[in-house]
Amino acid sequence: MQERYDLIVIGSGPGGYVAAIKAAKMGMKTAIVENREIGGTCLNRGCIPTKTLMYSSHLYAKAKELHELGINYTGLSYDLNKIQDRKDQVVDKIRQGTKSLLESNGVTIMQGRATIMDTHRIRIQNQEEVRFVDTDKVLIASGSKPILPGIEGITSKNVITSDELLSQRDQLYSSLIIIGGGVIGIELATYYLDMGSKVEIIEAMDRILPNMEREVSQSIAMNLKKKGASIHTKAKVVKISESLDNTLICEYEEKNGLKSTFAEGILVAVGRQANTEGLFGPDFQLAMEGAHIKVNEKFQTSEANIYAIGDVIKGRQLAHVASAQGIAAVELMNNQSPSIHLDIIPSCIYTSPEVAVVGMQEEEAKANGLAIKVGKYPMLGNSKTILSTGERGFVKVISDAETGRIIGATLFCERATDMVGELTIAIAKGLTYHDTASVIRPHPTYEEAITEAVEDIEGMAIHLMPRKR
Repeated sequence: MQERYDLIVIGSGPGGYVAAIKAAKMGMKTAIVENREIGGTCLNRGCIPTKTLMYSSHLYAKAKELHELGINYTGLSYDLNKIQDRKDQVVDKIRQGTKSLLESNGVTIMQGRATIMDTHRIRIQNQEEVRFVDTDKVLIASGSKPILPGIEGITSKNVITSDELLSQRDQLYSSLIIIGGGVIGIELATYYLDMGSKVEIIEAMDRILPNMEREVSQSIAMNLKKKGASIHTKAKVVKISESLDNTLICEYEEKNGLKSTFAEGILVAVGRQANTEGLFGPDFQLAMEGAHIKVNEKFQTSEANIYAIGDVIKGRQLAHVASAQGIAAVELMNNQSPSIHLDIIPSCIYTSPEVAVVGMQEEEAKANGLAIKVGKYPMLGNSKTILSTGERGFVKVISDAETGRIIGATLFCERATDMVGELTIAIAKGLTYHDTASVIRPHPTYEEAITEAVEDIEGMAIHLMPRKR
């Protein structure tokens, strides 16, 4: 008898596996198809391995400062193989946990490449067999892959993407050129700098992290330069070649003409593209929006029973966005309203210190002509930051001038990524800055800066010098 499911999910990343479990909990007979490892890019080649390696590199960099805390040591060094072993252990533990969650919820896991043959039939191929499965609905969550731009010499040895960099075992490059100053490039620049390598960043826009407000990108650039990085903006790489000593020559154009620089390795981090390769059969196609699958507000494609979420559609390429969309899509296909606010999305960058942004940024609000009030607190006045040898940073809260409701926040400080959830709830629930200031936050914590920032909206922050009148 032909296999048939209520829902087949293509891709087991943070969008796919979450959607599959949600569907199973809602009573749908569900299967998930994965061509590679369970967990998708985020778990195996993205968020988790990156942050695991950065945790090690951050501790290594911090250890160099231990003498300032009265802790003495000799012979500080690192073992790259052990660092990679730990990363693999972390990834494997989470992968096994994800697999167990799927199985315990009754989701069938199918290993192989999925191809949509028609609206209700999926072809699944692996090394052992080819099988066909029927389904009532399909959810595409096939994610994305690194973009390789058409630069001469882009396929040279030691020109790599994040996929390869995250698996380096023999040794780190003593010098690394990073093409692209977005989130991936900046996080991996931080990792390499903390490990003691020379880093050079080449960015085509007028600043790194161009989607962040200028104050944040400038602060991060300053911190990277303080660690020894070189940053070239408004620069375009035109050619990569190999020298006689096997180092790489990178030629780039900027306002003063053609220049060149040298490094052992080059990381290409110019973005990611929707992964739709092999997804459609020869007689089947969905409407596209450029390189992305086109969907409506319910995540339905041009075929009403086929849905798509995450990096494969236009929007924010973030793991937590894909997870939220997966839950919403399953709720919608079961005629329920989404239970998650899909328009309030926190973004995080795991630099040192961290960055977290939610809602409207100050520059964006002003550009849209909104009347706002802003409160800001510098972290060098925060006790936890001082005792933890933290770096300079700030917490900024943006409120609507008329209603007092919080409409945005920018956190540039230690633990910013853990703290932003509080302000995300405030925006989602329409809380005012008075509401946010009305709760007691423990001392000493980084979170106390939120109290100070919202109190500063009216110039009433206790631990901030009075504003000059």
